[in-house]
Amino acid sequence: MEPILKISHVEKYYGSRSSLTKAIDDISFTVDQGEFVAIMGASGSGKTTLLNCISTIDKVTSGHIYVADMDITKLKKEKLTKFRREELGFIFQDFNLLDTLTAYENISLALSIQNVPYKEMDQRIKEIAKKLDITDVLKKYPYQMSGGQKQRVASARAMITNPKLVLADEPTGALDSKSARMLLERFAYLNDEAKTTILMVTHDAFTASYADRVIFIKDGKIFHELRKGKQNRKEFFDAIIDVVTLLGGDLSDAL
Repeated sequence: MEPILKISHVEKYYGSRSSLTKAIDDISFTVDQGEFVAIMGASGSGKTTLLNCISTIDKVTSGHIYVADMDITKLKKEKLTKFRREELGFIFQDFNLLDTLTAYENISLALSIQNVPYKEMDQRIKEIAKKLDITDVLKKYPYQMSGGQKQRVASARAMITNPKLVLADEPTGALDSKSARMLLERFAYLNDEAKTTILMVTHDAFTASYADRVIFIKDGKIFHELRKGKQNRKEFFDAIIDVVTLLGGDLSDAL
């Protein structure tokens, strides 16, 4: 498999010389095309900062980030906007749906910006709605949907453009356990069937157990890495909990 994402010696500092904080400390790793990777770590460990740098919301202090061999740390304004629009998909904890638009209209926005013809747009929306089990809410507004339905609509919006990389920031954080499980099963399905590449930040071991690989970050550095391999999800979950224990503290505190 070819790496779709390459993080090379990335560092990120905040503050001034008199009060400098190193949020990311010389992190390097790759994500292969079609891989589902979770990033876990304590609050303040640097995992969200790292995701923000990959998503180009924030800039690295040093190092390089490559997406499909493109060094995104060197992109200027117009190319950066084009990159975000065409190569990345974003899934946020708080959904970020537009309340005045139906689910169908929310999903179609990204395709409209790309001037995709209506017939093709309609076909693609119906296909991904079926895969994410949201066909019955396409005509509904966000206030008419459950949290789980809203997050699956947000996921459809992120994936509808067939981005090279989908970034998910605590995607199950605002969901109940049933909705979270349904969303994660859809993620796993899309990753397996459509080979969608997903990089997900999560504080939750259950959520992380759906990934192929988990990268643990502590104090801005990679602390440990687990690969699922031939383990079933329960076995992988137990292995994740073992690492969480090494990180120190209770699960609710450490993550």
